[in-house]
Amino acid sequence: MVQLSALSGSLMGRWFPQMRNSDIVAMAAAAGLSSVYHAPLASAIFVAEIAFGISALQRLIPLIVASAVAVMTMWSLGFRSALYPLSEALFQMDISSLLMTILIGVVAGFAGWLLIKLIARSKTLFGRVKSLPARLGLGGLAVGFLALISTDILGNGYEVIVKIIDGHYMLAGLVGLLVLKTLATTLSVGSNAVGGLFTPSLLIGALLGVALAQIGVVLHLPVGNTLLYAAVGMAAVLAAVSQAPLMAMLMVLEMTLNSSLLFPIMIASVLASMVVYRLQSTSTYPVVSNHFSRSEAKFDFDNMRVDQLIIPGAALQPEESVGQALAVSSLKRERYVYVINEAGQFLGVVSIHDISRKVLSQEITLDSPVSSVMDDNFPCIYQNQSMREGWEAFARVTLERLPVLNNPQERRFMGALTKTSLIQKAQEFL
Repeated sequence: MVQLSALSGSLMGRWFPQMRNSDIVAMAAAAGLSSVYHAPLASAIFVAEIAFGISALQRLIPLIVASAVAVMTMWSLGFRSALYPLSEALFQMDISSLLMTILIGVVAGFAGWLLIKLIARSKTLFGRVKSLPARLGLGGLAVGFLALISTDILGNGYEVIVKIIDGHYMLAGLVGLLVLKTLATTLSVGSNAVGGLFTPSLLIGALLGVALAQIGVVLHLPVGNTLLYAAVGMAAVLAAVSQAPLMAMLMVLEMTLNSSLLFPIMIASVLASMVVYRLQSTSTYPVVSNHFSRSEAKFDFDNMRVDQLIIPGAALQPEESVGQALAVSSLKRERYVYVINEAGQFLGVVSIHDISRKVLSQEITLDSPVSSVMDDNFPCIYQNQSMREGWEAFARVTLERLPVLNNPQERRFMGALTKTSLIQKAQEFL
């Protein structure tokens, strides 16, 4: 349904050439998602996090409008109740329930990481089968054999989640179904079958949450209503798999209409997403990995210093000849040669173009000292300055390189910073 909505948005985008097609597709996808899950705010934020990155909040407004209109349409058709029957239950937050929530968050993080790894491995194995129909057939056959054990692994899992919340499963059934559903999802997604991970993640999370809570009961821990941990597990595994924790929190809250679940869902979702992030697992949605990579590159750039990109620079002493400057410039392929004294203090630069012009006009000879053509008012930067300050320094000049000094007082020559190295570093997040 979400894919059909996105397709419809893409077709509608042809009628509005003044709007970006990606924005229209995102609006349609958010509307389709919210009509399925009755969660307009979570749907809008999910698309914003996945498609644009959470920094693009100014693009969130049309997504919210599209999602809200979709839910209003569903309401007008009579679908107004909570998707999962947990709205009347009250989650009691105490030490034991808090510890159980933390445990579910951490275990869900590892479960999400394991699921992502298993799917990647499954795709590699199925990729050896070149024929797509054969690959899909093998995946369907494998899932079919698993379904001989339990048919509850089939479908999107909505009815099974409702049965879990109603308490229809004992601990052994929960654990068995958890293993089977994980394997079935791995085989299905690995074989390139259309279905995705969204609702399977919810089912796996519900199974995991209630199973851990029931283990707590077996250990005589006062965890309260074990069925409420289904919602906590749903949010945690969804956050781990999608790496969109804000969406996961809001999605489960909107699907259950239970505000008492807010705090445990927040804790579990953040912990699960942190575990997956620390394990450096690739995201279910590759574009999320791109957002993370760009964010990390931007953080590194903002916290780097100029001295981390210094390269050696050609330097002469003031009494050396302009002929030597020309030779050094030709060898190093540099337009400017830096001039330093015996203590390494920066004095200025000589321009190869100025030397050539003055030699041709016979103002100097090749044996003249470089001090006779030295520019002692040349721009420079300092090694402890930030990359952003280095960027701003290059913005004020048309040079490819700038000399780097240790500090404004000693002015000892350390090397050079190139504009190319700055641009290459900035390309990682631009």
